[in-house]
Amino acid sequence: DNLKPDMVVTVADRYETLATAVAAAYLNIPLVHIQGGEVTGSIDEKVRHSITKLADLHLVSTEESSKRVVRMGEEPDKVIVTGCPSIDLAHEIISNPILDFDPFVKYGGVGKPVDISDGYLVVMQHPVTTEYNAAGMHVSETLHAIKDMGVPTLWFWPNVDAGSDGTSKSMRSFRETEHPLNIHFFKNMAPLDFLRLIYNCKCLVGNSSVGIRESSFLGIPVVNIGLRQHGRERGFNILDVGYSRTEITTAITSQIKNGRYDCSEIYGNGKAGLNIANVLAKAPLTIEKRLSY
Repeated sequence: DNLKPDMVVTVADRYETLATAVAAAYLNIPLVHIQGGEVTGSIDEKVRHSITKLADLHLVSTEESSKRVVRMGEEPDKVIVTGCPSIDLAHEIISNPILDFDPFVKYGGVGKPVDISDGYLVVMQHPVTTEYNAAGMHVSETLHAIKDMGVPTLWFWPNVDAGSDGTSKSMRSFRETEHPLNIHFFKNMAPLDFLRLIYNCKCLVGNSSVGIRESSFLGIPVVNIGLRQHGRERGFNILDVGYSRTEITTAITSQIKNGRYDCSEIYGNGKAGLNIANVLAKAPLTIEKRLSY
C-alpha cells in the first residue's frame, strides 16, 4: 500500500517469481511477465505457464514463444516480442571480450589453479527436477568425462533445485577420491565476468540456459547434457547428448574442433531492455482477463 506501484514486472520461471505474480494478481496490480511461452519440460515449465495465466502483459523473447502464449488463451495484442534481457549483457561484452581478470585471484574457488593460457572448458550442470533421484549419477558421468579428457576446466556449483544435494555430494566425493588436477571449482561470478569467461572458453558443457541463450548469441560451442533444456529453441552452436561419459567426451572433442559459431539472434539482438522500457512506458494497464478462444 505504501509503494502503490503502477505494475509489477516479473521474470521467467524461478520459484520466487511465482510469489510476486500471485501477490500482484490478488492486489489487483497489473502484472507484466518477461520470458513467458518457453518450453523446458521441468518444474520451471509449470511455474512459467502458471505466471503466464496470472499476467496481464507478456513480453516474450521469441516469435515461437509469442505463438505459444497466444495459444494459451492470451490476447494477441498483449503479447509482444522484445527479445531476452540476458542477451543485452552478452551484447555488452562483444566490444570488449578480453578476459581481463584472473578468476583464481578474484574468485578463489576450490582446488589448485589450472593453466588456462592454452584454452579451457567451462562446466555448469544443474540437477533436473523431474530426474532428481539420478542427479548424482548424472554429474558423475560428466566429471569422469572431463577428468579423462585432461583439458583445464572451470566448474561451477549447481543451483538449489530438487536434486542439488545429490549433485553436490557427487562433486565433493569425486573431488576427494579422484583428485582431478585439471578441474577447479567455483561457486559463482559476477555476470559480466562470467560471460567473458565463457566467451573465451573452448566449449561450455552442462545444462544451463546460458548455453542456450547467451552462448547462441556469442557463438560459443556448447555441449548440452540431458533433458533440462529439452524443447527450448536453440542455435546451431549446440550439440545435445545423453548422460554417457563417452557421448560427452565425443561431443566436446567435436565442438573444440569446430570452434566459434556465427552469432544467432534467435533470442534477440541486445536491445531487449530498450524494447521493454518502450512497451512499459506506453502500454495500457489492465487487470481484466478472459480466455481469447
